[in-house]
Amino acid sequence: MTRMPAFGTDERWRLTHLGRLMGHALRRFDERVLWLMAHSPQAPLALSNLAARAQVGAAIVHITRHLPLGGARLTELAHSAGMSKQAMGDLVDQCVAWGLVRREPDPRDARARRIVFTPTGLDWLHAFRRAVEQAEREFRAAVGDAVAAVVALGLEAYADGDGAGDRAAAAYNVPHRERSPSR
Repeated sequence: MTRMPAFGTDERWRLTHLGRLMGHALRRFDERVLWLMAHSPQAPLALSNLAARAQVGAAIVHITRHLPLGGARLTELAHSAGMSKQAMGDLVDQCVAWGLVRREPDPRDARARRIVFTPTGLDWLHAFRRAVEQAEREFRAAVGDAVAAVVALGLEAYADGDGAGDRAAAAYNVPHRERSPSR
């Protein structure tokens, strides 16, 4: 068993700050969802077996979370997932090989391709939804309905109200300065 290194009292904030806690919670949630997928009779068998052997990672969840039912261009999908186009392209290639998605011509632009779920991918998506619902029920059972509701509302407000335009321009520990309009 791996032991955590000892942290002094003035360093403990690094273990308990909100970002670290959210990261751990997300990893725990995704691991539980993938475990449920690996043991789901509704998930496509080949993908369930991959999940059981830890071959389906949390990165695959990006496709499941971000690909609309109507499909999306690679750039749209990458932007939605907060990934580079190249990284998303690699992920899409893997999902194509597993039969989750396919590339098809974009009806709006003959030069472009859209990523869409295959019938197997839609089965995966439905099993994923059931696994997420189960993991959410387990979360509510662990922390209570009131805390779960507050967490969900708080995270939704925090994620939706990013205000990144102003804060992204201001570097950490650097006094804010006005930027010229030409930049």
